[in-house]
Amino acid sequence: MKKSKQFWLFIIAAVLVYAVVQFFIANGTMNQFYSNTFIFIAINIILAVSLHLVIGITGQFSIGHAGFLAVGAYISAIVTMKLDLPFIVAIIVGGMVAALAGLIVGIPSLRLKGDYLAIATLGFAEIIRIVFLNIDYVGGAAGMQVSHLTTWTYAFVCLVITIIVIVNFTNSRHGIAAISVRENEIASDAMGINTTYYKVAAFAIGSFFAGVAGALYSHNFYIIQPSQFGFLKSFDILIFVVLGGLGSLSGAVLSAILLTVVSTYLQGYPETRMIIYSLVLILVMLYRPKGLMGTMEITDYFKLWRTPKGGDQHGK
Repeated sequence: MKKSKQFWLFIIAAVLVYAVVQFFIANGTMNQFYSNTFIFIAINIILAVSLHLVIGITGQFSIGHAGFLAVGAYISAIVTMKLDLPFIVAIIVGGMVAALAGLIVGIPSLRLKGDYLAIATLGFAEIIRIVFLNIDYVGGAAGMQVSHLTTWTYAFVCLVITIIVIVNFTNSRHGIAAISVRENEIASDAMGINTTYYKVAAFAIGSFFAGVAGALYSHNFYIIQPSQFGFLKSFDILIFVVLGGLGSLSGAVLSAILLTVVSTYLQGYPETRMIIYSLVLILVMLYRPKGLMGTMEITDYFKLWRTPKGGDQHGK
């Protein structure tokens, strides 16, 4: 009953947020800069939440998320620009091909752990970037022109679907098994849990939504280039998850919003942008070493506020 109540509260809040932003966009109150900022926030939240499933829930240290972003971006661009298919088809196909890429890299590499897995996923992302760099069909190093098809509606709907799917996966028995893999893989294996299966499944789901984000990303700009999907992009996505708190979906969402806003408003100061950006990260990690939310969710704070203190209920 509580889960159902939380779900409908989330849906109501989501509808209200969408309606308010859409109203300001429709009547011209919100200019293109601000509407594009909201779209970019939605894309970054999708990326953060999808990587949260891999790192925060399953405990697999992946720094190759930009590779799946690139797959979704280029495949969706091919679907719309070369095959003249609808944008919604491009989003789905981009996500599916990214999920397939996740399976291809996940099955052999997820037998690795820690730093070795990080290096393997980083290598995969660089391979993808170099492949697109050398394919003339998608423009090579010069990039590929893409129609501007991403709207606030597309971005927000994809964001809501991403959060619902990943929350439901996390709360299911599959999610519990994935969390057990994060906590102690050896013990999980000893209890009969197919650890490789759950790691690959989480990796594929995370890759799918990274591909969806890639489709939105590529169609939000008029050109995409391989240089946009370098290893620094993977670290940007990783920072969303680490800064928000490993294991906290709410933290990943909040940090994605915070860092996107900070990064956007510092674009006018290219010389000092990275210095200020880095200082923000250092200060947060100094005072909140476990991230903004730690391992807690926003709903956990509501429960703490509602729970009376132990002494109060006895009159002490």
